[in-house]
Amino acid sequence: MEIDKLWFKDWFNSPYYHLLYNNRDDREAAAFIDKLLAYLQPAPDAEMLDVACGRGRHAKYLADKGYYATGIDLSIESINAAKKLENDHLSFFQHDMRLPFRVNYFDVVFNFFTSFGYFESQRDNDNALRTLANALKPGGKLVLDYLNSIYVAAHLVHNEVKEKEQVVFDIHREVNDHKFRKQIGILDKEKMRRATYTESVNAFTREDFEKMFAKQGLKITEIFGDYHFNSYDEQRSPRLILIATKS
Repeated sequence: MEIDKLWFKDWFNSPYYHLLYNNRDDREAAAFIDKLLAYLQPAPDAEMLDVACGRGRHAKYLADKGYYATGIDLSIESINAAKKLENDHLSFFQHDMRLPFRVNYFDVVFNFFTSFGYFESQRDNDNALRTLANALKPGGKLVLDYLNSIYVAAHLVHNEVKEKEQVVFDIHREVNDHKFRKQIGILDKEKMRRATYTESVNAFTREDFEKMFAKQGLKITEIFGDYHFNSYDEQRSPRLILIATKS
């Protein structure tokens, strides 16, 4: 399976990406964020950053609760949609997470739903994590929500076909070179169009993150295994949710 090193630029700007993943549950996401806020107990006027914010639904949820929320994302299509939500508590910027953004500024930085680990080189992944760490004030909190690679590899569905709104998605998954690779063949029946997109996400483990976090001066204080805050279990947990403090 061939993977374009910059696959995320085209795929995240595609309407097919948003169609494929439009079943993500807003209520479940809101409940998860509420549990995080109860755990973190940020100040009422805390500054928060959502890295890889997509169309901004989670940043908006934070702003609606009175926090000052900023969202950044590489996709201009997503940011243009998110900017329609902006208000005094909410702002969005197109930005590459590998580059610095507002150093020592935020009380909490969020990276939700495996929006990390896209890059082919470890240097790029380290640069992205450095952006998250440097954006925090000393003593600030990072929440990084990743897939549990051990669990996902054991439960990988190699072939799957989905149809949504006259679009057929023919999906092939594999684990190769410590990465989860996904090839998505698309048949748009209405437009009589075919396209192919790819995804590649590093199969980072808990140990990998421990090393990467330490390198950026981040101390892991808690690890949860799902959105209900159950303890992390390498074999049984679907998620790897890391909470860390900047030293």
